[in-house]
Amino acid sequence: RRGLRGVSVAELLAARARGGGRDLVGLTFDDGYADFLTGALPVLTAHGCTATLFVLPGRLGGDNAWDPLGPRKPLLSADGIRRAAAAGVEIGSHGLTHVDLTRADDPTLAAETAGSRALLSRLTGAPVDGFCYPYGTLDRRTVDAVRDAGYTYACAIDPGALTGPHALPRVHVGQRDTPVRLFLKYRLHRLRRRPVEGLR
Repeated sequence: RRGLRGVSVAELLAARARGGGRDLVGLTFDDGYADFLTGALPVLTAHGCTATLFVLPGRLGGDNAWDPLGPRKPLLSADGIRRAAAAGVEIGSHGLTHVDLTRADDPTLAAETAGSRALLSRLTGAPVDGFCYPYGTLDRRTVDAVRDAGYTYACAIDPGALTGPHALPRVHVGQRDTPVRLFLKYRLHRLRRRPVEGLR
């Protein structure tokens, strides 16, 4: 009703770089759950929207073993990721296996950033421009590693004092969020965050 359209982060950033995009909202989905194809994708398609799906190429066809409290949920297989990409969804990396990058040693950090990008590029046959920090945790070292791995942008929930295209803030949308609650979260998020340089 507000005349907004959901798009991938890549499309949103490209529109903002051209001075447009005020009618666009970047939509992201983390982890690459298998039910994205049956639950989210049909709704996006019905509303003429696209999105960015951040997946874990080191856990293809596995489950969310990193979440000890939650129920086990299956993750997309390589074929499922290709199906999402074929439907117009931007595929980004959520790391290789969903580890806290701020606690990773140098070889693990390289595998989770550069290694996951290379695997996804081979899997999809397309460049992988976006990254999403697992658990939303990041610091200057992880931001530098993501940038050096060749990603154009990276997302977190709250990057703290970090800003720029490799520390893009997002607003979390949960199952209990109503339109009013989402509007308030968005307004509060905007009050807390400085504008991202070059993306006003």
